[in-house]
Amino acid sequence: MEMPSTLEAAHLVRRGHVSAAELLGTCAEAIEDRNGELNAFVHLDLDGARAQAEAVDRELAAGRADALGPLAGVPFGVKDLEDCAGMPTTRGSRWFAGRPPVDRDAIHVARLRAAGAIPIGKTAAPEFGTWAYTASPALGVTRNPWDPARTPGGSSGGSSAAVSGGMVPFCTASDGGGSIRTPAGFTGLVGLKCCYGRIPTFDVTYLAQNAVVGSLTTTVADTALLLDVMAGPDERDRTCLPAPGLGYLDVIGRPERVEGLRVAWSSDLGFATVEPEVAELARAAADDLVEAAGLTLVDRRVELEDYIVTYARMEGVDQFVGIAPELWQDRLDELDPLVAPGWRATSTVTLPKLARVEENRRQLVRQVAALFEDIDVLLTPMSSVPAFAAEGPMPTEVAGVSGHAGMAVPQPMLANLVNLPAISVPAGLTAAGLPIGLQVVARRFREDVCLTLAAIQERARPWPRHAPRS
Repeated sequence: MEMPSTLEAAHLVRRGHVSAAELLGTCAEAIEDRNGELNAFVHLDLDGARAQAEAVDRELAAGRADALGPLAGVPFGVKDLEDCAGMPTTRGSRWFAGRPPVDRDAIHVARLRAAGAIPIGKTAAPEFGTWAYTASPALGVTRNPWDPARTPGGSSGGSSAAVSGGMVPFCTASDGGGSIRTPAGFTGLVGLKCCYGRIPTFDVTYLAQNAVVGSLTTTVADTALLLDVMAGPDERDRTCLPAPGLGYLDVIGRPERVEGLRVAWSSDLGFATVEPEVAELARAAADDLVEAAGLTLVDRRVELEDYIVTYARMEGVDQFVGIAPELWQDRLDELDPLVAPGWRATSTVTLPKLARVEENRRQLVRQVAALFEDIDVLLTPMSSVPAFAAEGPMPTEVAGVSGHAGMAVPQPMLANLVNLPAISVPAGLTAAGLPIGLQVVARRFREDVCLTLAAIQERARPWPRHAPRS
């Protein structure tokens, strides 16, 4: 049985075409078959999942389908930066390895569970979600189902490998600088970064002002459905947004909502270096979307200043949120050698230095606001390069131009720094057979535009839902 989409899985269980226990068995078999090679799941609780699946089947057998949520019986994985009751949270670090299971769910995980979805395990992440690849001394190397020598991206690489590899219908993910969208681009999936506060994040302690939670899926409809389940305010989160006032799954079937929107294309945002094949594939996908959606292409050159250093410094400060001082003061030798220097540097940041970083971010917000006076949507490649080596490090040379590692994935950082919604959809395959993503960035709070355009692209240019088996 090929792994169904989230919507298909929920339908199959509710209609009695497959039991929740049978669907869980399909996932368990797929994990047994592929996880040894890919290292997507780093912790499993199949016994706990089986008990939940059997409870769903009992409700259905008793004729109480109406009492079940829209995701009843659908197994999923939880990124190992997020809490899931009954499972450990290591954040990819030896600092937290070996700790006992946590006793409560993060808000979005609790909402998925309340909708009937069944968490079956934790998926790999790099240490504290630092990199655009997924490898750490604590959890090992996670590999791309399209080519195991390549990375599935980061920091949600375990989730992207699990979904693209056909192990589960969906996984949770989080995005502080592209950590949902870059893995989606590298593995041929759909990944939405919503606006900050759309899904409450108060009790996901590692998340700060740039980062949001979400999902990785094989279809746009799945992403919309999961956002419907996870979105909405929570009194524990002072930053959360009001209820969106619409159903995201409903609006993606109404393409007239986006007709005539003004769109600009940029491969480099005015400063990045992009591999020519990546730019060509993404531009072809962008052109097809403009035509299929009836958009108005605006001749507007995007000229932003290089914001990679600003992003890196803000992300570095965010890493300290929720971390006990004795860890970063006394136990730096236990960190990934590539992570430790950043902690040392960030621990000496003064308030005047941080104020300058914040002013740089505010200047970028003003630049982007001026850009969106002329446009409604910005299209870019999802990254400057295809998936690189699974073990890392991030490339410091793009198209023959040397620089720093951020050159490989500068495009997604923008939406985090200025708080815009953005989605990655598959744009095609390189000559080497590696997926490339197209990024759709919309106005603030317009996740519906991102999802609707992604759905139009999905109909115009259907993509394989899973990586092919060799």
